[in-house]
Amino acid sequence: MEAKEVQFVSVGDFLSELKRKFGGGDNVLTKIAKLKRGEQEEKVMEEFVQEFRKVAKESRYERRALVEKFKRKMNKIIRIKLIEAERSPRSIN
Repeated sequence: MEAKEVQFVSVGDFLSELKRKFGGGDNVLTKIAKLKRGEQEEKVMEEFVQEFRKVAKESRYERRALVEKFKRKMNKIIRIKLIEAERSPRSIN
């Protein structure tokens, strides 16, 4: 890879060129990366579910893999309580 001197008139021009070369940030790989990073942390479950759905919608993960991602990212205490529940939930609703 050769080093080239590239000059841009503005930061906007630089960002436009960066997006053109590497994508605008909304591609499938970006969504998958967000799924891997996202954690429930201190969010209430409803907020976590909304954020997860938004990112998951375009990630191309399907059923079982998506469920596993969701379970791994939720708060550990909630996950344990769901595992110990008499009737396990069938959806995130």
